Amino acid sequence: MEIPVKLLAAALYLIAITAPSTHLTAQANPYKDGTPGVAGYRSEVLAEVMIQEDKFSRLAEAIPAEKYTWRPAPDVRSVAEVFLHVSAANFNLYKLVGTPPPPGIDLKGLEKSTTDKTKVIATLKDSFAHARKAITAMPDANLDKSLDWFGGKNTQRGILLFITRHAAEHLGQSIAYARVIGVVPPWTEDAQKQQPKQEAAPKAKQ
Repeated sequence: MEIPVKLLAAALYLIAITAPSTHLTAQANPYKDGTPGVAGYRSEVLAEVMIQEDKFSRLAEAIPAEKYTWRPAPDVRSVAEVFLHVSAANFNLYKLVGTPPPPGIDLKGLEKSTTDKTKVIATLKDSFAHARKAITAMPDANLDKSLDWFGGKNTQRGILLFITRHAAEHLGQSIAYARVIGVVPPWTEDAQKQQPKQEAAPKAKQ
């Protein structure tokens, strides 16, 4: 039986928003550890990017290699394509705030360049390293600089916001994909493992 794309999309959305609440892991907590060398608004953006990098990387590692070609419908991005789409955006969009893409990367073809899990994860990590470098290198004085944007105007501050929002949308999509194919997000698994320990801990006397 074929499932209508709109119905499947709705199901994916419900899975994403009803997933158990998540916790920051020890591997990435810039709210506690800080963002050395970066302050102010750029620090806030960098913190979000670091959290996204951690979650994308851990989720990509958790999804089995044979599921990288899975897609919810014929005209929708596969698991690998979503990760590579995010990678392409990380490499490409930061040129708008002063850091061009690394030489030799085929940005137009990147999304469909491979379904190999190892290569996809390596590309994803490289793209987030590029993002961190771009945010760190960007002068605070440029944040309010204006540029043309979708027929109107935006600032470089707004561009950073757009890039993190774009990645967040696809992180939610990737979480929904993982749930459908039977993969629990690693940070949710961590929280579930901690729950029995917390329940078993003796309560303090009143």
